[in-house]
Amino acid sequence: MPSALITGANRGIGLALCRQLSEKGYEVHAVCRQASEELKAITPHITEGIDVAQHTCIERLKTAITLNSIDLVINVAGLLISTTWEDLDFEAIERQHQTNTLGPLRVAQAVWQKIPKGGKLVMITSRMGSIADNTSGGAYGYRMSKTGLNMASVSLAQDLKNHGIAVGIIHPGYVQTAMTENRGNIGPAEAAQQIIQRIDELNLENSGSFMHANGEQLPW
Repeated sequence: MPSALITGANRGIGLALCRQLSEKGYEVHAVCRQASEELKAITPHITEGIDVAQHTCIERLKTAITLNSIDLVINVAGLLISTTWEDLDFEAIERQHQTNTLGPLRVAQAVWQKIPKGGKLVMITSRMGSIADNTSGGAYGYRMSKTGLNMASVSLAQDLKNHGIAVGIIHPGYVQTAMTENRGNIGPAEAAQQIIQRIDELNLENSGSFMHANGEQLPW
């Protein structure tokens, strides 16, 4: 049975990924700050109390995840706080950087040695991290943090290639979740289905590519 570790698993896209991968036969290991009842109904393998914005999560994950091998790691946990030019909130910008950029890198550092050759490490990012696609400005903290995640993910794709690990960089679309205040144009289930399709297509040849969950390649 293949195994998957998913952060931000208690709701939204993370929860939908847990459900669909479990249905596909994966042993799903969920990581979150606090488990929801919906998550508990999907998998018994839940590690709570993990805040990826805290550096201590590295050692906590190393201790908590007892699997010898993890075939698929998906970093979903994220944070969106509105920050405009007229009302810059540097503390909010820093919080998003800690969660969206450094958080996935912390998780990767904690578990990458458990990913076997042929395994996959996936970062759920955003097209708002695209410099070329930024035509509206604003959202300073979120945009900057996702651009940083994209850069870190490309570096990981290079550094992990010799270990046979492919890195996916996937924008899920504008999804109806608590983060977007349910203002998206697709639901979490549809987004998760598309993300899994991109994961199935992920290999060492396209590792490090910036993809929309619908299959479109995005500009940097």
